[in-house]
Amino acid sequence: MENSNKLIVTPAEFGHKFLNREFALVYSQTTEEFKQLVTLTQFIEIAEPFNSGVETYNIEMSTNLNNDITQYLWLDSRREKAIIVSFDRNNVIHGLRITPFITYPESDHQFTKNAYIMPITNEWFVFWGGINQFVNYHYVYEDQRYAYDLVIIKDGLSYRESINNLENYYAFNREITAPADGKVVKIIDGVIDNVIGELNPDQPEGNCIIIEHSNNEFSMLAHLKQNSIIVNEGESVIRGQVVGLCGNSGNSTEPHLHFQVMNSENYLEGKSIRIKFENGLDPIQGDFISPDNFL
Repeated sequence: MENSNKLIVTPAEFGHKFLNREFALVYSQTTEEFKQLVTLTQFIEIAEPFNSGVETYNIEMSTNLNNDITQYLWLDSRREKAIIVSFDRNNVIHGLRITPFITYPESDHQFTKNAYIMPITNEWFVFWGGINQFVNYHYVYEDQRYAYDLVIIKDGLSYRESINNLENYYAFNREITAPADGKVVKIIDGVIDNVIGELNPDQPEGNCIIIEHSNNEFSMLAHLKQNSIIVNEGESVIRGQVVGLCGNSGNSTEPHLHFQVMNSENYLEGKSIRIKFENGLDPIQGDFISPDNFL
């Protein structure tokens, strides 16, 4: 019979255990895949100096990534060091990363002048979004810092049946709309949708639409389905108007929508702006959002 008194690290205790150098205990709860990548000795060699100068670790946020995995962000009291750790329901640690905590407070507090809605017609899931690199991998890149990646999740998955069929992904073929009134200033179309798991780095945005709004703000809707765009350059659009369908073109390994607002028609030359949403919403990774949220 298994020993019911076996020591474990719970999500709520993780920061305390890590700071108190209970590295072997933490390591024992990681997956076999993690153990194959990093030995216990290597883990201790990395973790030990990371604790230097730290008085406490505190949970900054937690995010439900799917039905089984919850991700926790721990910060030290100076908000200089971060640990991101993912637990499943059985307290198995599926991911663990330690790194400096980098923020951009000046741009974090600068919102768009216009208010926007999410460019969707049904319920979607925020896969990447927020103002740190742990909930939004775009954050470290100035031209994408406040971008969102959206998928559709049902029963914890973004697809049904086979993972290799584009048509099985809930986001594929879904209608994408204009996030605010404006004029279409750029369209890229005709880019082939990728096979699942493959990327197209030569055309990273894939099929996309860029819309000019008032106050010199430009929205970008990327990774659309090949030949699905139903608006033209120079055409005026209104908020909520369907403009195309979600696809898997460009730097996209599975069907999703990349949405951002920036200060230039050319996203490579401009800066991403933190989006002010209707109704004061501020979606972050792990949130489900729908058009009803913006009514």
